[in-house]
Amino acid sequence: MESDDLTSFPATFPTTRMRRLRHLPAVRALVQEFQVSASKLILPLFICSGTKVRKPIASMPGHAQISIDQLHEELTEIQALGIGGVMLFGIPAEKDAKGCDSLNSDGIIQQALRAAKVAAPDILVISDVCFCEYTDHGHCGVLSETTGQMDVDNDATRELLARQALSHAEAGADMVAPSGMIDGMVGAIRGGLDDGGYPHVPIMSYAAKYASSFYGPFRDAVESAPSSGDRRSHQMDPAVSAGQALREVALDLAEGADIVMIKPALAYLDVITKVKDRFPGVPLAAYNVSGEYSMIQAAAEQGWIDHRAVTLEMLIAMHRAGANLIVTYAAKDVARWAAE
Repeated sequence: MESDDLTSFPATFPTTRMRRLRHLPAVRALVQEFQVSASKLILPLFICSGTKVRKPIASMPGHAQISIDQLHEELTEIQALGIGGVMLFGIPAEKDAKGCDSLNSDGIIQQALRAAKVAAPDILVISDVCFCEYTDHGHCGVLSETTGQMDVDNDATRELLARQALSHAEAGADMVAPSGMIDGMVGAIRGGLDDGGYPHVPIMSYAAKYASSFYGPFRDAVESAPSSGDRRSHQMDPAVSAGQALREVALDLAEGADIVMIKPALAYLDVITKVKDRFPGVPLAAYNVSGEYSMIQAAAEQGWIDHRAVTLEMLIAMHRAGANLIVTYAAKDVARWAAE
């Protein structure tokens, strides 16, 4: 009987020397299974109002808020580098309690989507579907006290997310990515897209998004830090079993998600692997979040680590864990290194 138990292998040292597979660079390359390809990476972009704006984000070196007129230059470079696509986040000039700009056909993200498809028609453009960038309170939906405490109103927000996603599709989004961890959001968005004439637009759901401490630089980038409280009432607790993530993924797939995402990535490689093992035929994304990116940038600037080596090792680990594609702020760096 054949066995996968390594203890049953008859050959041991010195007959078997594992270092034979590592001695020559050509052999090491031959047996590699995981490589980082720019075409498997998605680069987030932060779009703000105004003209000729390129406002560096202090906590995310190499990234900036850019105005819509800067998109042509930005997307031309991204396309030339062979990066797989972009994910757009909007920062409106004015925010309110309900995030109305996110639903406006002439809102910041809708304008950006139209401009992006004119500037680079062939590049994959994904839109973030949420409310935290658009609300003056920084939470991921409309607030109410229907549950006895001030909290995000799940069902009211779900319906607004469907309207938001449809407006993105109408503006040219190739894919929508709901990120709020609102129960039933995928089903509402799928229904809204289908009824609106966009059954071909896929949904990449943030199926397992944790209430993580790694999001700080991103909140600087989109100016979305909650004015009070936190997001633990809807984002997942880092201390729960990975089984809860599996339930979240199963629910999103049942509602019509085409790709599922785990966020953050680096501290949740076990979750990525468990999701991939349970749903092997489902495209799986990992979000290499701002805190993960910025820690490496900061350490590299101090000369404490090798920027290139550590970045690539981190992304390879995400692929090895099971991620098919990665949303990462390091996409340009990786593409340039590959071109070298």
